[in-house]
Amino acid sequence: MSQQFKYVVRIFGQDVDGTMKLPYALAMVKGIGYNTAKAMILKLGMDPNARLGELSDADIKKVESVISDHAIKGLPSWLYNRRKDYESGLDLHLVTSDLIFYVRNDIEREKKSRSWRGVRHSLGLKVRGQRTRTTGRTGMTIGVARKKAAQPQAQQSPSQQQQKSS
Repeated sequence: MSQQFKYVVRIFGQDVDGTMKLPYALAMVKGIGYNTAKAMILKLGMDPNARLGELSDADIKKVESVISDHAIKGLPSWLYNRRKDYESGLDLHLVTSDLIFYVRNDIEREKKSRSWRGVRHSLGLKVRGQRTRTTGRTGMTIGVARKKAAQPQAQQSPSQQQQKSS
């Protein structure tokens, strides 16, 4: 049964290049890294060297269904991207807009509680203890204004020396 090769595959609501190998193609989706993608592919029993465009529609649905319930069955919880969720206390693995939504809620919660991280977020400063003296500057750069270098006086002509003496 020969199947048509798909050059663009829609997965997790995102268009992904079908010529890429499976782990790299899945890593193009926000919330899935290379290691998570490789572990997920091996757990499903797929070939990691296969191209995404070679997969059948049923295989693509199988990959999507693994993450659709926010957990990858059979993988350790330390591989998830959201362990011990704040509201539910469950280990979750979020992708695409769900991940963006949860991170935004976390930041808003920290701003409301006026924690150190929340204050740094609200001021638009670095949050994780990085140096701010020289890096992370945004806006218009001003720089340092140099004074004009004092030029040595050139040899004055005899007519100019007479004018000064008078």
